[in-house]
Amino acid sequence: MQPATGSSGDDNKKFAIILQDFRKNRFAYALVLPTILFMLAVHLWPMLQGIWMSLLKLNQFTLNQYLRAPFVGLHNYTELLFNTNNPVRQGLQYALRNTAIYTVVVTIAVMACGLGTAMLMNRAFPGRAIARTALLLPWVVPSYVVGILWGFMWQKEGIINYVLVDVLHLLDDKPFWLIGSNTLWAIIIPTVWRSWPFLMIVFLAGLQTISDELYEAAEIDGANKFRQFMSITLPLLKPIIAVQLLFQIIYNVYSYNIVAMMFGNGSGYPGEWGDLVMTAMTRQTFGYWAFGSGSAASFMLMLIMFVIVGIWYRVFRSELNT
Repeated sequence: MQPATGSSGDDNKKFAIILQDFRKNRFAYALVLPTILFMLAVHLWPMLQGIWMSLLKLNQFTLNQYLRAPFVGLHNYTELLFNTNNPVRQGLQYALRNTAIYTVVVTIAVMACGLGTAMLMNRAFPGRAIARTALLLPWVVPSYVVGILWGFMWQKEGIINYVLVDVLHLLDDKPFWLIGSNTLWAIIIPTVWRSWPFLMIVFLAGLQTISDELYEAAEIDGANKFRQFMSITLPLLKPIIAVQLLFQIIYNVYSYNIVAMMFGNGSGYPGEWGDLVMTAMTRQTFGYWAFGSGSAASFMLMLIMFVIVGIWYRVFRSELNT
C-alpha cells in the first residue's frame, strides 16, 4: 500500500508543479491560445470530417447530401481491402510499391546530400556566401514548377538526353524516361534536386553550434577526419537528423505536386512505375466520384503514418529527450 501512496504523492507534486508553471506563464499561454485554436480549426475539423465521410456512401449520386449521405459504416474499408474492382483500389498496389521505394531513396539521398554539402559550406573559403545563396536556388523554385520543367527536360528530345547522348556520349540511344521503370527515377531525381538545399541549411545551422575546440582536441589525440565525423559531428547532430528524417518521410509519402505536374498537369496517368499513393488516390477518387472510398483510403494512410511515427519515436526517443 505504501508504494501506491508514494506514487499518489509524486503525482500530486507533479500536478502542483504543472499548475504553478501554468500560473506563472499564463500570459504566454493566452498569447498562444488563438494560434492553437486556429490550428485545431484548420487541421482537426477537416480530419474529423474526412473520417466521417469515409463512413458514408458519398459518390456522384449522393454528393448533394454531403455529410448527410447514407451511412454505410466500414463498407468503404472492406471494399478497399477485399474488392479488387473498387475504383480507388485499382492501381493502388503499384502506387504503394513506388511510394515505398521513392520515400526510402529520396530521404536517404536528400539527407546525405544536405549533410555533405553543409559540411563543405561550413568551411571558410572565398565566395562562401555566394555559394550558399546559389545552392538554395532549387529550393526556391515551387514544386509544381519543378514538375513542369523536368517534365520537358525528360522528353526524348529534351535537354537531359541531349547532354547524355550528344554531349557526353554516355548513352548510345535516347531513352524514354517517362515510360516504364525509368519513370520512377524521373520523379526521384527532381525531388532530390529540389529538396536537398533545405536540409543543407538545417544541417549547416547545426554544425555551427558545434565548438571548434572539440575538433582541435580530437585532432591532438590523433583522430582523423572520418573519426571526428563519427565521434563528434554525427552524435551531436543526431537530434536534428532524427527530426529531419521524420519530416522527410512524411513529406515524401504525401508527395504530389512534382508527379502530378510532370504528367498531364495533374490529369495524366504516370504509369505503373510513376504513380504514387497521393496521385493515385486523387485521380481515382475524383475521376470516379468515389469520395467515400477515397476518404477511407486517406484515413488508412494516416493510420499507417501513425505507426511509422510511433516506430520513429521509439528508435530516436533517447536523442529527443536529451
